[in-house]
Amino acid sequence: MRLSLLELIVAAGTASVVLLVAVAFSLYGLRSFAAIGNYCELDAKNRLAADVLGRELRQASAVVAFETNLPVKWLTLTNTGQNPVSMKVTWDSNARTLVFDQTGHPSRTLLAECDSWDFALFNRVAYPSQTNILLYSATNSAGQLDPAFCKLLSMSWKCSRTTLNQNTNTEGVRTAQIVLRNKMN
Repeated sequence: MRLSLLELIVAAGTASVVLLVAVAFSLYGLRSFAAIGNYCELDAKNRLAADVLGRELRQASAVVAFETNLPVKWLTLTNTGQNPVSMKVTWDSNARTLVFDQTGHPSRTLLAECDSWDFALFNRVAYPSQTNILLYSATNSAGQLDPAFCKLLSMSWKCSRTTLNQNTNTEGVRTAQIVLRNKMN
């Protein structure tokens, strides 16, 4: 069977279109697979950071000091007991890292590629309203934020990562509210 030139051109064009569609679907599938893997790893690291911070900071008895100005925000806590331990959470906006330091342990980078980290200090009083629960800032009688009145820490952070040179995987904001269980007052 002999093919004419026209039939050969049509067959080559059809084969090219089919091949291009197959390549496009393959690239889309690879990109989606990489994005899902990236998202799962990012989510696992966020959960681990929330678990570590919750477990360790819950044992604190007081917020000692804090800094909210960029480029580095930090929060220092301590506990009372026979062996006092100092804990510090530091976010470096330039390095995009969230680091946890604890007396007697090496520094631990909980999150890399952390775009933002914020915290708020609240006193022990929480009042339910008809629509939500109201928390009151840990302020002194002059209305200034005072770590001595802190009973509840609220932290939130956001991490993002690039996939195939595109910022396609942005993790939503992760929030942790931690009650200082060993608060003395």
